[in-house]
Amino acid sequence: MSYEKVTRFRSDLIIGTKQTLKAIKHGAANEVFIADDADRQITQKVELLAHESGVPCYRVDSKMKLGTACGIDVGASAVAVKQ
Repeated sequence: MSYEKVTRFRSDLIIGTKQTLKAIKHGAANEVFIADDADRQITQKVELLAHESGVPCYRVDSKMKLGTACGIDVGASAVAVKQ
């Protein structure tokens, strides 16, 4: 379900760990998706900030599949849906 949801909101996505962190900090993220196979040290920051900010955070199994769902040719560790 998560990949389909990301695909539906392609025009409202913020792709990448740094950009996702910024979006959460500025209150611009409605939901966050994190790939399980991404570097845990990097994605943990996103997950913690999302939890602290009350932003729903969902895990998906593959960063390559997440990147494909976003419409890019590389993997994506973290993706946020804009509010």
